[in-house]
Amino acid sequence: MKYKPPKLITFPKDEAITNEVVTKFMEKHRLEVDRYEYLKNMYRGIMAIDDEPTKDPWKPDNRLAVNFTKYIVDTFTGYFNGIPVKKSHSDKEILSKLQEFDNLNDMEDEESELAKMACIYGRAFELLYQDENTQTNVIYNNPENMFMVYDDTIKQEPLFAVRYGYDDDYKLYGEVYTKETTYALNGTMGFYNMTEQAPNPFDDLPVVEFYFNEERMSIFESVISLVNAFNKAISEKANDVDYFSDQYLAFLGAEVEEKDLKNIRSNRVINYYGEGSGGKNVDVKFLEKPDSDSQTENLLDRLTKLIFQTTMVANISDESFGSSSGVSLAYKLQAMSNLALSFQRKFQSSLNSRYKLYCELSTNVSNKDAWKDIEYTFTRNEPKDIKEQAETANILKGITSEETALSVISVIPDVQGEMEKIKKEGSSIPMFDQDKQSSEKGTVVSETNEEVTNAQD
Repeated sequence: MKYKPPKLITFPKDEAITNEVVTKFMEKHRLEVDRYEYLKNMYRGIMAIDDEPTKDPWKPDNRLAVNFTKYIVDTFTGYFNGIPVKKSHSDKEILSKLQEFDNLNDMEDEESELAKMACIYGRAFELLYQDENTQTNVIYNNPENMFMVYDDTIKQEPLFAVRYGYDDDYKLYGEVYTKETTYALNGTMGFYNMTEQAPNPFDDLPVVEFYFNEERMSIFESVISLVNAFNKAISEKANDVDYFSDQYLAFLGAEVEEKDLKNIRSNRVINYYGEGSGGKNVDVKFLEKPDSDSQTENLLDRLTKLIFQTTMVANISDESFGSSSGVSLAYKLQAMSNLALSFQRKFQSSLNSRYKLYCELSTNVSNKDAWKDIEYTFTRNEPKDIKEQAETANILKGITSEETALSVISVIPDVQGEMEKIKKEGSSIPMFDQDKQSSEKGTVVSETNEEVTNAQD
């Protein structure tokens, strides 16, 4: 499939948003829908191999699709967001409100779906709205039926967003979201009404875009040709296997009757000879196709390596990962870690936009600038060597603070809470200083022994 890369849609900031303007951008969006559907089908395992020309009926025609794209998306999102993002705030009251907001909207699942959609499509959208109980709700939306338009200034701030679809009678429905008002769409394409539905309770556009990169490209978009080449090669390999399973048996120098064929098939015995020649001129063998097995295997191995190298996602199913630990494992995950860091910056920017909208309403929090002090903690979902972490923390004792040393150990989710637990247990000496404590006790004992010895003398 050939398609143009996505572009950021812009519109003059001061111009009115009319039916004609919305129609123009809806037509542009429909040109991108084919690309979104193609990427979605790739993730679901519906590949280009299914569209290859049909072979002759007597030829093997396997259509195998190895779903690298789903593996890449699921592996990366599990690595990036398998451990949910943690939010913290210095104000306990505001933190409690944020936690209530997250729990109300099942935010861990919400963010997981947003990350997955961004990896598949290159972008995803989140809509914020007020329910009948004046509670702020969020819902994710894929870009197949929603798009956002930005202003044409250097900041390119969100201007308006459109969500639309068609019912069973092919009638258009949807909404247009602006900074001031939400409009309802009804009618048919080109002949619809855009009527004012409700005022926007937020000060900004109530739609947030989550995107994978600045180009809005899917995580696997750069390897589509490699995946299609792999599927074609492995399908031809399967065709070769079928061919060898159904080889023709050739009799040279002898005439074979039908009853003889049945006997050969039943008894698995061939006994033929030429007349007057003692069978010297008779040759019975299978017709074989030239074998290119090693060449095909080399091609499949090369394509597999290129797919994972190009996407920067680690092939954690590889046997070498099972025997890796410590620094070796870190190096193997380095490329995926760099990719996750790049996505993390985009994702955190979108989270700021979400919580900025949430804090704009006085019914949510009292301080509308509270979102600026939210701290996000992204934790990579990767194997941890707890023993090695504990040894590292033990080495750091005396060099760094206790808080820094404890933060090295991944099984401690809340360092401050852990330090408070240590104090509550009545330990005046930090847990990491047990060796130091033992050595000090040993010194006291030795000094006591020395005094006893001197007294005896």
